[in-house]
Amino acid sequence: MLSPIEEELIQAAKQARTCAYVPYSNFPVGSAVRTGSGAIFHGCNIENGSYGLTMCAERVALCSALASGERAITHVALVADVIEMISPCGACRQVLWELAPGAQLLMATVDGAVQRATIRDLLPFAFKLHRRDNDQ
Repeated sequence: MLSPIEEELIQAAKQARTCAYVPYSNFPVGSAVRTGSGAIFHGCNIENGSYGLTMCAERVALCSALASGERAITHVALVADVIEMISPCGACRQVLWELAPGAQLLMATVDGAVQRATIRDLLPFAFKLHRRDNDQ
């Protein structure tokens, strides 16, 4: 059973999906993030002919939140029209690790199936920059 906050976030991700720019894959994905202040930011995948420049939906939503001054991301929803839930790609997992390490992830289909996870579940050995301060 979804909480009202989770339901609202998944609906926002479904709506964001309708704005996807996907002329190459024809695979629209929507995302929405909720911040500690309760604000919701939307994202959709935006493709580019130079495929490496394509932006995934969850990175668009995260960047929108951060560009608005938000720093505490509590939830991330990801929605696509698939039979089984999709999960964030490797690049998005690393970005989530850095920008939303404690967020609850909601991976959903447009038909209503939902799976919960944390970024630690999906990326247990994330790259972390370890620095030695004052080490000679």
